[in-house]
Amino acid sequence: MVQIIIHAAMIAVFVIFGILFLCGKGLFFVAGYNMLPKEKKEMYDERRMLSFMAKMMFTLALCWCPALLGAILDQTFLLWIGVTLMSIMVLFSVIYANTGNRFQK
Repeated sequence: MVQIIIHAAMIAVFVIFGILFLCGKGLFFVAGYNMLPKEKKEMYDERRMLSFMAKMMFTLALCWCPALLGAILDQTFLLWIGVTLMSIMVLFSVIYANTGNRFQK
């Protein structure tokens, strides 16, 4: 029962952050960006960055759903599917966000 609550809470956290980013708030949660000097921050398109972060959060919430289903059905392989999907998504997001100057104005 505790596992189900933890998995559901993780999904809720990702959805809440997704909504926060979608509303144009929470840019200070983006790692690295909040540490930049003001001159460097002006070089970035904040709206595009927040849109990407919102999509990433919603996708991570979906990737966590098999883990929740695995906890409900007591099937460990679903947990591993969720962990694998999440790992692939995080790896893709890091590579996508850090190549091609996608968020610069």
